[in-house]
Amino acid sequence: MKKNLMGMTLPQLEEFAESIGEKRYRGKQLFEWLYRRRAGEFEVMSSFSKKTREVLNASGSIGSLRLTGDTQSHGDGTRKFLFELEDGKRIESVLIPPSTAFDSRNARNEEEQRRLTLCVSTQVGCALDCTFCATASMGFLRNLTTGEIVDQLIRVSEISGRKITNLVYMGMGEPLMNYDHVMDSTEIISTAMDIAARRITISTAGWVPRIRKMAEEKRKMKLAVSLHSLDDGTRSLLMPINRKYPLPALMEVLAYYYKLTKLRVTFEYILFDGVNDGEADLRRLVKLARTIPCKINIIPFHTIDFVRPTGLSTTLRPTPGERADQFVRSLRDANVTVFVRSSAGEDITAACGQLAVRHPELSRTMHYKSASHSR
Repeated sequence: MKKNLMGMTLPQLEEFAESIGEKRYRGKQLFEWLYRRRAGEFEVMSSFSKKTREVLNASGSIGSLRLTGDTQSHGDGTRKFLFELEDGKRIESVLIPPSTAFDSRNARNEEEQRRLTLCVSTQVGCALDCTFCATASMGFLRNLTTGEIVDQLIRVSEISGRKITNLVYMGMGEPLMNYDHVMDSTEIISTAMDIAARRITISTAGWVPRIRKMAEEKRKMKLAVSLHSLDDGTRSLLMPINRKYPLPALMEVLAYYYKLTKLRVTFEYILFDGVNDGEADLRRLVKLARTIPCKINIIPFHTIDFVRPTGLSTTLRPTPGERADQFVRSLRDANVTVFVRSSAGEDITAACGQLAVRHPELSRTMHYKSASHSR
C-alpha cells in the first residue's frame, strides 16, 4: 500500500527514504519539495533521477484536499473554502485579509491585523459541545491528519495566489485534542513554509493536560484560551469542558505555562447579554489580568441559527452595543490590554463560531460557489 507523504515530518521522510532503498538525505530533499517548493507530484522533483521518481510513484503518494466550495464576503473580502477529505468528510478553512481581524484601532500593530491570516481546522466536527459554536452541531467525527492540516495552508495559498503570513488554529475542532498531529503540522510549517512559530496561534477551550505539555515542551506558538466566563457555574453551562477542567485547574496550568515559556496568553471572551457582562464579570477579568500576563480579545457573538441549535444555545444574545463598548472601556480604564475582534466573514458564515458542515442543505445556506480546482 502506498504511503501518503503529505504531513510527514523530516525524520519520518528520512525513514521513508531508507525504507525504499534510498539514502537518508533523500528524506530531506523530499521535505524541501513537499513543503518549501510545494510540489504536488513526484515528476516535478528534478533533483531525483527518473528511476528514483519511479520508485517514489510506486511506493508513495502526495495526498491533496479536494476543493468543493469557495465563497468570498462582499463586505470585507474574507474568503471561506470547503474541502473534501479522502474519506468524503468535509472541513472549512477561512482566509482573513489584513486589517479585518479586529475592529479596534489600537490593534493596528497586531500581527493578524497587519498580515494575511489563514484559520485552519484540526478536526472534523468537535466533541466539546460549546453552546455558542456551530461546529458543535456536527458532533465529533475524527481528527485530521498532519497532512490534512498542512494541506489547508498549501491549497488555500495555491488557490488564492497569495502568500499567507499568519496561521490561527481556530477552525473546526479542539486543537489540543489532536495534539500530536497539530504539533507536527506546526513543526513542518514553521521550519519549511515561511511562517514563524510566533505567527502561529493555537486556540483551546482549556484542555489542561495538553497546555501543560505545550509548556514543558517550550512550544513557541501563541496560545489563546476560549474563556467566556470566570464563574465556574456559568462557564460550565457555556462550555461543558469546564466540568472536566474547572477554572482553578485552568488558571493553575496557565500560570505554569507563563512561568515556563514567558509567553503572554490571549483570552477570548464573547459578551452574552445578562450572562457574563456584569460588574462582577468585569472585576474578575481585571483581577485575572493582574495575575496572569495576558491580553483579552472581545469577540462578537455571531448567529448559529442556521444549524438549528437547541437548549441554552437558543437563548443566548449578544450584549447590546453601548453596554459592550462600556465593558471594553472599563477594562481599558483598569489598564487591561483588550482588543475587539471584528465580525469579518459573517455574511458568509465564516466568522468566529460559525464553521459547520453537516447536512447537504447546509452548504446551500452558506452560499458556496461551485468549485473544480485541482492540483
